[in-house]
Amino acid sequence: MVKRVLMIAYHYPPLRGSSGIQRTLKFTEYLPSCGWEPILLSVNLRAYSQTSNDQIGEIPHDLVVHRSFALDTSRHLSWKGRYPGPLALPDRWISWWLSAVPAGLRLIKRYRPDVIWSSYPIATAHLIGLTLHRLTGIPWVADQRDPMTDTDYPPDPRMRRVFRWLENKILAHCASLVCTTPGTIRLYQQRFPQVDKARFCLIENGFDEENFVAAQSVPPQKNSRFILLHSGVIYPSERDPSALFAALACLLAQGEINADNFLLMLRATGHDDYLHEMIRRHAIGAIVQLAPALPYNAALSEMLAADGLLLLQASNCNEQIPAKLYEYLRAGRPILALTDPAGDTATTLRAAGINTIAQLTSQAEIGNALIGFMYLARLGTAPLASANTVASHSRAARTIQLASLFNQIS
Repeated sequence: MVKRVLMIAYHYPPLRGSSGIQRTLKFTEYLPSCGWEPILLSVNLRAYSQTSNDQIGEIPHDLVVHRSFALDTSRHLSWKGRYPGPLALPDRWISWWLSAVPAGLRLIKRYRPDVIWSSYPIATAHLIGLTLHRLTGIPWVADQRDPMTDTDYPPDPRMRRVFRWLENKILAHCASLVCTTPGTIRLYQQRFPQVDKARFCLIENGFDEENFVAAQSVPPQKNSRFILLHSGVIYPSERDPSALFAALACLLAQGEINADNFLLMLRATGHDDYLHEMIRRHAIGAIVQLAPALPYNAALSEMLAADGLLLLQASNCNEQIPAKLYEYLRAGRPILALTDPAGDTATTLRAAGINTIAQLTSQAEIGNALIGFMYLARLGTAPLASANTVASHSRAARTIQLASLFNQIS
C-alpha cells in the first residue's frame, strides 16, 4: 500500500541559484519507487528573486504541487531599503506561514498523509511543519540539514533567540531530526542531551546520476590552460578566498603560473562585486575569472570538463559539508579542498581516498598544495574516489534512506 508524505519546502524549481533545490527535487522524484507518494507545499513564484526553467522538466508529472502565497520581506515590504525587523523573523518569508498552514490543512484533509516533512534552511518551513503537526498529530520529520544556530550565529542576537526558540520546539515535537553531516548530529546531541539519540538521522546530500548522464552528452571544450573550477556560492566568511588569492598572487609573481597555463574559474559565486575588488587588489585578474550561473546540466558539464575542482570550506563550518562535494566526486575530476583537516568535509574526502587538502587560511600551504595538485592532475595520478564510493552517494540511495525513516515512524 502506497503511503503519502506532505513535503514543505521553499527550495524547488523554478527557483534558481541554490544547490538546496536538488535535495527536495530528487526526493520527490524517487520516493514513489520506494512506496511513498509525495505532496509538495511550496511558495508562490513571486517569493523567488530568481527563477529558471532548466529543471522544470524534472518535476514528476504526477506530483501534486501546491504553492501558497508568500512575500520576501526585503523585496516586497521594504521602503528605501529598510523594513521592520519583526517582519523578517525567523526569516524574510514569514508571510508564507500565514498562507501555508491553512493550505496544508486542506491538503491534509484531502490526501491524508502519513508523515509531514519540512526542510531547512528556510526556517519558516519548519515553523509550518511544526504548526501542522501540532494541529493534526501527524508525525513530523524535520530535515534540518545543517545547524540552525551556533555561539555567534546568526550574528543578529534577536534572530539567534528566535532560531534557538524554534530549535527547542523542533526537538520537542519532531519524530526525527535529519542532518546531512555527523558533526551536525554530534552538535545537536551535545546541545540536547535529553533527546533520545535514535531520533537523530544522518541522510547526507548527494548527486543525481540522470543529470550526469545528460551532462555527459555535451562534448567538453579543449583548453590550453589548466582550468581549476569552483562551481557555486563563495560566502565571504564561510568560504573566504583571501589566502587563496594571496597564494595565487605569489605564484604569479614567481612565474610558477601565468595567464597562458592557468585559470581559476569562479562560477556563480553570488558575491561577484566583493570578489572582484579582492581580485583587483591582488592583481590576479589575468588568472582568475568570475563567471555567471549556468543551467544545472551545463554546470555539471563544466565540472566534467575541468582539469581540477576547487572546494572551499572554513573551520567555522566544520560540521557542514558543501552539497557540491558529492557532485565533484561523481564528476571524477581531481579535487583540491581548502578546508580544515579536522572538519567533516575533509573527513568525507579522506574516506573517499582523496588527500589533496590544505588549510583555507594558510597562504603557504595553499601555494604548495596547488603546485603539487596541478602536477598530479597533469600526470593523471591525482586521487579519485572509487566507483563504489561514488555510487553510495547517489540521490536515489539517499531517498531509500528517507523512505526507510518514514516507514519507521509512520
